[in-house]
Amino acid sequence: MPPTITATDHPLEKLTGDAVVVAVGKGPDGPLPTPGAEAVDRLLGGRLLPALADLGARGTEDEVTRMPTFGQGPFPVVAVVGLGAPDATGAYPAEAVRRASGAASRALGGRRSVVSLLAAVGGAPDAGRLHAVGEGALLGAYEFTAYKSDLPAGRPTPPSEFTVVVPDAGVAEDALRRVRAVADAVALVRDLVNTPPNDLFPAELAARGAAAGEKVGLAAEILDEDALLAGGYGGILAVGQGSTRKPRLLRLAYSGPGARKKVALVGKGITFDSGGLSIKPALKMEDMKSDMAGAAAVIATVCLVAQLRLPVDVVATVPIAENLPSGTAYRPADVVTFRNGKKAEITNTDAEGRVVLADAIARAAEDRPDVLLETSTLTGAQMVALGSRTAGVMGSDDLRDAVVAASKRSGEGMWPMPLPPELRKGLDSPIADFVNANPDRMGGMLVGGHFLKEFVPDGLPWAHIDIAGPSYNTGSPWGYTPKGGTGVPVRTLLATIEGLIAEG
Repeated sequence: MPPTITATDHPLEKLTGDAVVVAVGKGPDGPLPTPGAEAVDRLLGGRLLPALADLGARGTEDEVTRMPTFGQGPFPVVAVVGLGAPDATGAYPAEAVRRASGAASRALGGRRSVVSLLAAVGGAPDAGRLHAVGEGALLGAYEFTAYKSDLPAGRPTPPSEFTVVVPDAGVAEDALRRVRAVADAVALVRDLVNTPPNDLFPAELAARGAAAGEKVGLAAEILDEDALLAGGYGGILAVGQGSTRKPRLLRLAYSGPGARKKVALVGKGITFDSGGLSIKPALKMEDMKSDMAGAAAVIATVCLVAQLRLPVDVVATVPIAENLPSGTAYRPADVVTFRNGKKAEITNTDAEGRVVLADAIARAAEDRPDVLLETSTLTGAQMVALGSRTAGVMGSDDLRDAVVAASKRSGEGMWPMPLPPELRKGLDSPIADFVNANPDRMGGMLVGGHFLKEFVPDGLPWAHIDIAGPSYNTGSPWGYTPKGGTGVPVRTLLATIEGLIAEG
């Protein structure tokens, strides 16, 4: 069962739990207390803040100091989390609070119920700060144990109950309903990404996506290989033909009450990417089960929009295939014909994401949406350029910038990238409309963006989010981000859609 989260406005001394969470900032001479830390310090007779100094706490990001109360308060343990340095006004960004809340959840394994005073950071909580506290707590408590056998009894499991102390619990409840929905959507993505590819093959991902959509009232459509052939989806079929587990196209549609905007979502669903005949190195190939993270994100996003009953129409188009080498695999030098009639010469079968996305973008554009948002683990060049935590965003200038602005509100790192016209020349082909990959590795992320642009109709605002690094954490957990699937960019897609709704 996912953890629960509630709000309370009861006095601190009237509350009970297995732990209480407070925060401190990083100051020039040591930790800077926040209202929550000062409240617990008073409750403990002035012992908390001196103890932090004695223990060498600094208030840096992701720092968690756990201390017993020795029976001096209603909580056996105090977890003090660092926020990093405040800004010039003494305030802390919402993302610092979100990360601190998540770090506390990860550090409190074995503590069932947790009371959080993080909403007091920076004064009375606004909705954004309360979202940050709640999202951090729930996302930090995530774990994936579906394939763990014989889990030991009494193991330190993440907290299952969170209570956030606020001035007005009734007002906070609306915000927490949204927090629960967002956390559930992110957990769905993480679960799908973490599932091994022998269990999450194309037909299974399509079925799970359809089931998630139908659960919240979405219309679902799945095209099998015969329907793909009849529909002219040459790119999806080409990539999937090397596997015995055939490709699929999933469509999920939501019609919102009073909708005035129509949004197309597209996400890459390569359930495993060996590189095909242009095979990848064996080292770390196991991480390629995450190559369907974009598909998982758009499935979860359209379900989340439906759960929140937002006044917008959203259709998710999800191309799904498994890229394997075999006697039936597509080859370098093949020419693929896409749904919109354009043709690409295949020069690298490991640049398969753009090949399946071409068909999906062409199909999504047929619905005449107002905007098109696409996300994919498209290029290793994204990680070379921006690292493992920052996604690159390309597309129409205004929508690209709106996505980046939404990412700042949601706490998912993104950076706007250009589409320099001279890089388009790298896609020129002597025999087809273009090649699918440029042998010159310079600007590889941007060349991938140029390929996708070929399938976006003139005048349609669009944005591509390359999440090759941010969607799958191969390092240690940090903040509210676990090892494995992260759930990026669900929260940014939601914030972008909400921004489009606000524009009217």
